[in-house]
Amino acid sequence: MELVHEIISSLGAFAPYACIALFLLASLLVVWRLEVLSGQGVEGTVLGTIFMPFCSGMGNIVFAVVLARNKGDGDDVLVNCLFNNVTNLTLLIGLPVLIWSMASIPRRKSQAAMREHKVGRLSLALNLVAALFFSLFVWLLAADGELSRMDGFVLIALFVFWQCFHIYDVKKTNLLKKTSYPKTLVIDVALLLVGAFAVFISTDWLVQWFQTLESDAIPPRMLGWASGVLMVLPNALLAFYYGAKNRMDVVYTSQSGDAHICIPLCIGLFAAFRAIPTGAFLQQSLLILMGLSAAHLLFVAVLGRLPRLFGAVFIVAFGYFLWVGMGRGL
Repeated sequence: MELVHEIISSLGAFAPYACIALFLLASLLVVWRLEVLSGQGVEGTVLGTIFMPFCSGMGNIVFAVVLARNKGDGDDVLVNCLFNNVTNLTLLIGLPVLIWSMASIPRRKSQAAMREHKVGRLSLALNLVAALFFSLFVWLLAADGELSRMDGFVLIALFVFWQCFHIYDVKKTNLLKKTSYPKTLVIDVALLLVGAFAVFISTDWLVQWFQTLESDAIPPRMLGWASGVLMVLPNALLAFYYGAKNRMDVVYTSQSGDAHICIPLCIGLFAAFRAIPTGAFLQQSLLILMGLSAAHLLFVAVLGRLPRLFGAVFIVAFGYFLWVGMGRGL
């Protein structure tokens, strides 16, 4: 790893740009393989609930681990995760809905298509319920002013249980439909691991570089916000790519599913290494997240879609979150 750092640092002033390019190229590799899986018959709900969250959230996971290894500030992890989750549930769902709309029923009105639509709707509703409860758990654990190491292990265990449920659900569906994963899945996983390694290298170098940066324009205390913007780019790429392909089901499930990676997994990972002091910003942000999850759940349960008007409302909510965060003095 030290050798890799030396090679990157030898690029001089171009090193940060090279790392950002490496990070984005790894994200493009992820989108390419996900599209291949989709073309081979992997359902949109499976892509959105299992594959995409880990792929698009890999940067956030690596960021939390890298900061924990380098004795970083837990506050940066909180800001990174909160920025990611709020952006997913507001901007990255609201903008595609405004541009391409979101059909409430499938165009093909066959019984099979309608049944698949209803199953996907239930899966999305369950994802949103999980996002609501995960935010509530963190809010309750942080009420005493600290996320302790034991709190971190509780959050990790909660995430593992949730993923076990997802795996069981997918296995059950495959048995009932007598379907299986494509034969190239091993190759796809290998390529995704290559992308994950590239994400780790680039994120590790960028975090250490940013921590040593001396600039009034971008002070080190902005690490959480700057990393949040970078980490959300893969999510944006997925959202606009599948929105343009008229796959709003994948957009919705991937963005709501990705929220489970940051909360509870990323916060839990860092807290398991070192306790994180919490404050009013975390509590306010979690209340915003719970409100967003509840609103999305209401629209999915009642209408089966998000109206364009409320897509615009969610974009305004994203602006309010930024105003709250910047008003905090970061």
